[in-house]
Amino acid sequence: MKVDGEHFRSIWLEPNGWSVAAVDQTKLPHEFVIARITDCDAAVEAIRSMLVRGAPLIGATAAYGVALAMRSDGSDAALDRATAALIETRPTAINLKWALDEMKVALLPLPPSARAEAAYVRAGEIAEQDIAINRSIGQHGLALIEKIAATKQPGERVNILTHCNAGWLATVDWGTATAAIYLAHDKAHAIHVWVDETRPRNQGASLTAWELGHHGVPHTVIADNTGGHLMQHGMVDLVIVGTDRTAANGDVCNKIGTYLKALAAHDNGVPFYVALPSPTIDFMIDDGIAQIPIEQRSADEVTMMTGRTADGRIEKVRIVAEESPVANYGFDVTPARLVTGLITERGVLQPTRAALALAFPERVKAKQ
Repeated sequence: MKVDGEHFRSIWLEPNGWSVAAVDQTKLPHEFVIARITDCDAAVEAIRSMLVRGAPLIGATAAYGVALAMRSDGSDAALDRATAALIETRPTAINLKWALDEMKVALLPLPPSARAEAAYVRAGEIAEQDIAINRSIGQHGLALIEKIAATKQPGERVNILTHCNAGWLATVDWGTATAAIYLAHDKAHAIHVWVDETRPRNQGASLTAWELGHHGVPHTVIADNTGGHLMQHGMVDLVIVGTDRTAANGDVCNKIGTYLKALAAHDNGVPFYVALPSPTIDFMIDDGIAQIPIEQRSADEVTMMTGRTADGRIEKVRIVAEESPVANYGFDVTPARLVTGLITERGVLQPTRAALALAFPERVKAKQ
């Protein structure tokens, strides 16, 4: 996607052919900084610190982390160490495990001397596959937006609400929930995006709003609890969110607060769609609420906020009383019954095991 007219991906291989560059998302929206990742430990820290975040991007970063590890040492022991360190960084997003499994399948049959080159090739394929998947998701989502647009008066906009960041910053390019939005905007459809601020880390305000703005998409940032009010008053035509893991039964795990948006959408008859790349489906889990592990993150994300002061300084301030304990659940699970449809690279599916298995039989087979 574009930043002030210039195309960027969220992660890419540098011209030297071995080091990796990524947009440092911890610096946004105040600074646009490119970070350099030169070894597996740096890839681990990039994922853990959320320098990179979003399930598809985490997977791509982990794949490049393995490649960096193999560049130093192609042994089985080094491969085991790298994958073990990377898998521990983020427990909820299934793309991380998927990417590491893909790397192992590609590398284990090879002699250690051949693994570095093969690792870079497979990591690059994973990144390119993500881009292709997201563009396809965008095409299927675009049809949903255009169907609503056809019911509008000339010049009347389609209002889309999204939660957290499922944009190109969460993937390698295009985004999941935003792919259809970008395609609709680029085709000159009248659209507008309501952007949840998404506490506690404010990914909506700091990332989604930033990327939409720099691509030129009309949008408005709202407090997290505003969505229900907007839906009650007919100001939201559809909701599109991303997902970090989707269970075989169609339950969707996404950033904390997604479930509440789904409840409000259901109560007000607003379509609620989930943009779902197939590597995010976990066919080993049949009940998302009971089985998907929910990451509990540092209390600092709740107690502290970072912003720019009036004189231009970037400062972190505390907003919670020192003596107050904090719980910071990173995700929640939206049951399939609240999901209108799953926008995948193979079409818009019903949120059921049968529909997912029919669309992605190779994923089901791989889990057996």
